[in-house]
Amino acid sequence: MSLLPRTAEEFSSAEYWERFFKKRGEKAFEWYGDYNKLCGVLHKYIKVQDKVLVVGCGNSELSEQMYDVGYKHLTNIDISETVVNHMNQRNAERRPGLTFQQMDATQTPYEEASYQAALDKGTLDAMASEEEGALARNMLTEVARVLSVGGRYVCVTLAQESVIKLAVDRFVQLGWAVRLHCLQEENRSVEDSFALPVFVLVCTKFRQPMPMPILEMCLGEDGAPTRLTQVSDLLSAVREHQAYSVLKKRLRTSTDASSNLSLTLSHTKTGLPRYTLTVQDCPPGAKVPRSNQFAIFIVPQGSETAWLYSSSEGRRQLAASANFRRLVIVAMHRNQEYTDMQDVQSELSPMVMDLAPPGMPANQQVPFLSVGGDLGWREEVSRGVSELSGEYCVENVKGEDGELYRRLVFLSNAALVQSESRLVPSNTASGHKKKNKKKAKPTTAPSTSSTSLSVDSGFLCCAHHEVMVAGLTMLGVGTPQNKDVPVSVLLVGLGGGGLPQFLRDFVPNVTVEVVELDPVVMQVANEWFGFRPDDRLTVTLGDGLERICALEKEGGRLFDVIMFDVDNKDSTVGMSCPPAAFVETSILQKVRSLLTPRGIFTLNLVCRDSVLRKSVLERVSAVFPTIISRKIEGEVNEVLLCSHGENATSKAATILPSLNQAGKSLQSALYSNRTGPNSSPHIDIAELLKDLKIE
Repeated sequence: MSLLPRTAEEFSSAEYWERFFKKRGEKAFEWYGDYNKLCGVLHKYIKVQDKVLVVGCGNSELSEQMYDVGYKHLTNIDISETVVNHMNQRNAERRPGLTFQQMDATQTPYEEASYQAALDKGTLDAMASEEEGALARNMLTEVARVLSVGGRYVCVTLAQESVIKLAVDRFVQLGWAVRLHCLQEENRSVEDSFALPVFVLVCTKFRQPMPMPILEMCLGEDGAPTRLTQVSDLLSAVREHQAYSVLKKRLRTSTDASSNLSLTLSHTKTGLPRYTLTVQDCPPGAKVPRSNQFAIFIVPQGSETAWLYSSSEGRRQLAASANFRRLVIVAMHRNQEYTDMQDVQSELSPMVMDLAPPGMPANQQVPFLSVGGDLGWREEVSRGVSELSGEYCVENVKGEDGELYRRLVFLSNAALVQSESRLVPSNTASGHKKKNKKKAKPTTAPSTSSTSLSVDSGFLCCAHHEVMVAGLTMLGVGTPQNKDVPVSVLLVGLGGGGLPQFLRDFVPNVTVEVVELDPVVMQVANEWFGFRPDDRLTVTLGDGLERICALEKEGGRLFDVIMFDVDNKDSTVGMSCPPAAFVETSILQKVRSLLTPRGIFTLNLVCRDSVLRKSVLERVSAVFPTIISRKIEGEVNEVLLCSHGENATSKAATILPSLNQAGKSLQSALYSNRTGPNSSPHIDIAELLKDLKIE
């Protein structure tokens, strides 16, 4: 019998809760807890000498247990005469001072301000579904009437969203203080444990209504309250606690190597995301040492977008390498401060065992793993908003190779690095450092300040940019017969400007026109990525498709290379680069018409949908007879190098062998040209020409 919602949002669904109570039936209210579970929070808000109205007491033992520990002023009411008679008979001899009365909780005969507390265990939940909540609202109005100033309504609830909203809205309207406790689970067996947490709503009456809402959330009976500003924030916090409880239930009872269960932990005071935890289990049958049950892996700051940590396959490989039955991969968020590894461990340790695999001993030590034993380093240097792309940030990070990098990230898709460049000290910017493939142990912060760093224009961080440069071998760039032949490039998509600047600085006789839709991207490239256009590198601000259509209409201007390196803002499509309109047949035909006879069309394609990818390739091949593709290792990206012309098909079989020699010429030309002020080109053309495939 499935009672658990599939997503946190489903906790907002009336249909889910209707199914829940229907399936649980009378058993539903067993899960609200007995006195032993509730006593901590009850004693916190209800004094032994208080006069207490117990609303909808039913046949619960709670009142009896409270009476036995000293609460002698309890008035129990219930709508059911049968229940009231049964409870009076059950307690007549043993608890003569405990009274039960048959009464409608929406209309009581008690005087105003005659009680110091009202206790409700599940009654609000039950009544809220009747008459579209009218009964529950009437009951709350009556509770407010009979409570004295300083009195408290204490409600034990499963926190169905519509129920909590109804109650909180009512008491906020009355100017009362509202606090909600999420009770932590007691130690129960897996078989007896229940996924949904129990909440206790505490609403306090003031002499004068509060001018501003007082809304607080507490974890556990003694947890420090977190102040919230809006009812919607409180409801969101409830959903998060419910989703976390469901997640814990799943993790306690099963392992699943194919799932990617994850949760985000927020900062207690600010409510901002602080950690994202992803659970990765080893596949069934994996040979894991008995002692390797469970471990936590801390992803270095700035590395969370790396394939190893951000993709499902990468995380599976990481878990297999670590060789633990369950690995929890922890990513740290931007705009958060982390002192050191010990601090992170101390912060995460209290909840680590909640995520342990089934059957793991409670006293087993859980190791924390990391790269080089360090948290990495990240420094935000700029933040702003683009009307087209939303909020963005520019940050410096230290890579796992020990080098410094600058990144542009649009926060609507924070897991994707939009642009990246390597940084070098300004006084050594003309150095000839080679690509460092060997990992160096990172330090907590660079010794060089951000203001004394500059972008290394000879280093292409994106592997697909390197392949796009290597594709120039198809033009014979750098060969003796093309020594003084000019090369014209049209590039759609600027980013940080790394690719067009590399072309301008190192490719002989090249002119580049870049088309960029977003003026903010142009501004960021200028200010933070050292982008400097000139007479050989120009930028046209505007829509790339419109620019292509305008160039075709004007006529007379042709390009040797047209490159598409533009992302798709529509995340609902299985293709994140380029937007679908860029690979429509009509646009591809216009691209072809703008190419010189030897020209090539270069496309950065990022498509996770195999059916859509096949469709794109069919359209491209219908316009360009020869397509050479190169997959980017560890990424979804692939680069398509497309040529046209009458003899393109016949050349397809011989084109790959001929590229090897042309690649040597291009490599030599890049090094000998070096017109850029910053550095030498760090690129291996021969290596990039490996693994080419003719589609």
